[in-house]
Amino acid sequence: MATPLKSRVAIPRIRDNKIDGVKYNRSSSKRNNFEMFAWLGMRLSGVLLVVLIFGHLFVNLMVGEGIHAIDFGFVGGKWANPFWQVWDSLLLWLAMLHGTNGIRVVIDDYAEKDRVRVWLKIILFLASAFVLLVGTLTIFTFDPCPSGAASHLLPSFCAAR
Repeated sequence: MATPLKSRVAIPRIRDNKIDGVKYNRSSSKRNNFEMFAWLGMRLSGVLLVVLIFGHLFVNLMVGEGIHAIDFGFVGGKWANPFWQVWDSLLLWLAMLHGTNGIRVVIDDYAEKDRVRVWLKIILFLASAFVLLVGTLTIFTFDPCPSGAASHLLPSFCAAR
């Protein structure tokens, strides 16, 4: 009867803080906590995004006249309601944070040089911050009926004001 072959690879013991002669710290909590929260945030934002996106699609494409009703006046009327402002801003923020975190992980995985990785992340975070800023300002400061505009250029619901 043949005896099983013994592995020649040494498996580090639990109490050793070295793998192949390199010391490591088991409790590097800051980085691990960030990655854990980023992982958890991706899952939670993904679930919330599914609800927000399907609600958005249902209201915009199925209710009323459907896609034929979407125009400047439709968006203006929708954003006149604080509920839809909050809904669309949540959709914007969660989608941008979810996508930014996903691209951050791709950069970490594929950018080999530290300098390139840092610059790609800086560009990513600046672009994301810019989109969030402009999008949030657009949602909450959008006025479809600006004062002093010619009445024939305004949507029909502006005359009721």
